[in-house]
Amino acid sequence: MPATVQKWGNSLGIRIPKKVAEELGIVNGSQMEIIVKEGQIILKPAKIELTLEELMVQITRENQHEEIDFGKQEGNELL
Repeated sequence: MPATVQKWGNSLGIRIPKKVAEELGIVNGSQMEIIVKEGQIILKPAKIELTLEELMVQITRENQHEEIDFGKQEGNELL
């Protein structure tokens, strides 16, 4: 899919077509990883690693599941 490079401030930019953005789940403000490999530019959504604290803050009563009974404890899972 061809795209045109355009000046954006002191940098250059390429617009991502809506169809491509939707397919990859890219929205305004998405973090992207830029890789230069063998004379090519590769763009891919950045993997954002959240801390345990950042994940815990997202737990609400609405998204918390009920306790699941897996039967009696055996082996190394005994506490």
